[in-house]
Amino acid sequence: MNKNLNKIVEKANSGDRESLEMIVTEIKDLVYNLSLKMLLFPEDAKDATQDILIKIVTHLSTFKQQSQFKTWVYRVATNYLLNFKGKKTIEFAMPFDDYAKLIDSGQSDIVNYTTNLGELSLLEEEVKVSCTQGLLLCLKPEDRLVYILSEILEFNSIEGSEILKISPSSFRKKLSRSREKIRNFMSDKCGLANPKNPCRCNKKIDYLIDQNIIDPNFLRFAEFTNRSIDLVNQIGELEKSIAVYRSVPKLQTPEAIMKTIKETILIE
Repeated sequence: MNKNLNKIVEKANSGDRESLEMIVTEIKDLVYNLSLKMLLFPEDAKDATQDILIKIVTHLSTFKQQSQFKTWVYRVATNYLLNFKGKKTIEFAMPFDDYAKLIDSGQSDIVNYTTNLGELSLLEEEVKVSCTQGLLLCLKPEDRLVYILSEILEFNSIEGSEILKISPSSFRKKLSRSREKIRNFMSDKCGLANPKNPCRCNKKIDYLIDQNIIDPNFLRFAEFTNRSIDLVNQIGELEKSIAVYRSVPKLQTPEAIMKTIKETILIE
């Protein structure tokens, strides 16, 4: 965060529109990436991000500078996301046992959809991000946020508990349970986390296309990222289940969100 952000917040609260836009520009990617990790589907994440940014802007005067501004932003965002009912997110979320069946189904050594190497590369990345991020939806919302804040965004238990307004001990307990569930699942099923597992991202391409879980004509993740799948084995001995998640680059907030924010808040 900009070290002068507190002063910018003060100017924004005094009615300076330029400062208000600077704040939104500073935090929009933070909010969007958190929403995307929490909700999986960009369609739902866009809606949530827009609502969160509007909430932050309209309640900016309630920030009393008793904590870091980033912590306050995360607190507003997580509080909203805990209660947000994304349509696609709700439809896709399932228990771990059902997700295991999804992983085991339809694996094939041959990709029939395409033989084009460039297209295969993108589809493999799409499967990797969709599958691993989708696994997070098996966790309950607060447990999911705890895992995201700690294991992916690397907040400690003090910072994470401040964001979620729970005790540090409760944060650590929830993290321990969530970490164990994700680690055990990936160790048992994911070929990236454990090379002994038969599942590979390219083996799932045809099946996930047939099930309409990924759309080769509308890639949600691969067109925005570098191939994070190639980074996993370069992270050394860091626990693979964590490496899979931390390897995903941050995504840029869709421009349409900033346009809407300006139209509804900054210009009026």
